[in-house]
Amino acid sequence: MKIVGISKESPLYGKISPGAELVSVNGHQVADHLDFQFHNTEDIVRLEIVDGGQTRQFIIDDPACGDLGLTFEDAKIRVCHNKCIFCFVHQQPKGMRRSLYIKDDDYRYSFTHGNYVSLSGMSEADFARIIAMRLSPLYISVHTTDDDLRPFMFGNRRLEPILPQLERLIDGGIRLHTQAVIVPGVNDGIHLEKTIEDLAKLSPGVDSLAVVPVGLTKYRERLPKLRTFTRDESAATIDLVESYHEEFLDRLGTRFVWPSDELFLKAGRPIPPFGYYEEMPQFENGVGMVRQFLVDFNRRKRYLPGRVKNPLRLEIVTGRLAGPIIEREIMPYLRKIKNLKANLTKVDNRFWGKTVTVTGLLTGGDIAKAVRKSDADIILLPPNCINTDEVFLDDMSLDEFKIAVGRPVIVGTYQIAGAVRAAIAIGER
Repeated sequence: MKIVGISKESPLYGKISPGAELVSVNGHQVADHLDFQFHNTEDIVRLEIVDGGQTRQFIIDDPACGDLGLTFEDAKIRVCHNKCIFCFVHQQPKGMRRSLYIKDDDYRYSFTHGNYVSLSGMSEADFARIIAMRLSPLYISVHTTDDDLRPFMFGNRRLEPILPQLERLIDGGIRLHTQAVIVPGVNDGIHLEKTIEDLAKLSPGVDSLAVVPVGLTKYRERLPKLRTFTRDESAATIDLVESYHEEFLDRLGTRFVWPSDELFLKAGRPIPPFGYYEEMPQFENGVGMVRQFLVDFNRRKRYLPGRVKNPLRLEIVTGRLAGPIIEREIMPYLRKIKNLKANLTKVDNRFWGKTVTVTGLLTGGDIAKAVRKSDADIILLPPNCINTDEVFLDDMSLDEFKIAVGRPVIVGTYQIAGAVRAAIAIGER
């Protein structure tokens, strides 16, 4: 495993060079960062490193060293070889960020980052490694537990039954969070009931299940004909999921299965109270995120001023799906602040198509078009439309966006009250 960086605090600083290869830790071969972390747990650590063509041995007798101040080259991602009927990667045009074309199906990133994986193509060694290294919890895309329907949905006739795979991991002490992406007329209704009931039988090994509606773009040429959920179908799916809650609370001590926030928004249903989501086990999957967003605003809005010193026009950007709830729950309060003219722009997703309404899939180009004619002094962007490199999905950089709109831009956070305060501070300079 290649070492790409050595911090000055590292006991190996000045002794090895970036580009050196870590071969083993305490006699165990090292293939990736998980091997390093797993075997680097003893008080005395023995390292075998190849540097400049020479094999060298190091003994570190310091349990406080932790990661030894080493940075490693990212491991090659295991990609997905399924051809899911709803795969989002297959629904993308050219010109996007390169990372968006990677079909990740790597159990290592499921453990470290919460990415959902299919367990397809797993070897005996993979299962043994997960159990031996206690890579728990893992996040599994189940979609359906029907052994005939699942291979069809994954576009993989050789797909092995999922329940024995889950049972094997659970028997090995691994906890699992699962998801079912639901396609109308395919794995909803009685198929969803079977999936919920089958996975609930594996609780507490299976810790939770999220039910998420399929997302479709306009780029579906030569792909299976699918459709998105209607308002009534979204409501019916919520009702189906919630019909299990009382039983599961009594039998399992948890609601276990939750509809995603998107289903509530599509159905026009109120977002449930905070306690509904228990410990928020599926938060990163969009289950409870809206409620957390609203709770945070209500807790922090008292720190907003009642009056802005200098008149300020603020344009807040969001997607079509979240627009109504922000308009209803947040904008009335902001509009009470004197000298602050707050406007909400709900951006149409021309890039992906009208069926894509979530904020996280807005592109820089679409947002720029939507706000170009605004008279706002400052543009407040949603937090999830750019990556850590400040690049939008359409590969527009934040700097390019600022030039396109010609005014100050703030990338918000999920704490919108704090983002508004930051905008006010800029306006008062």
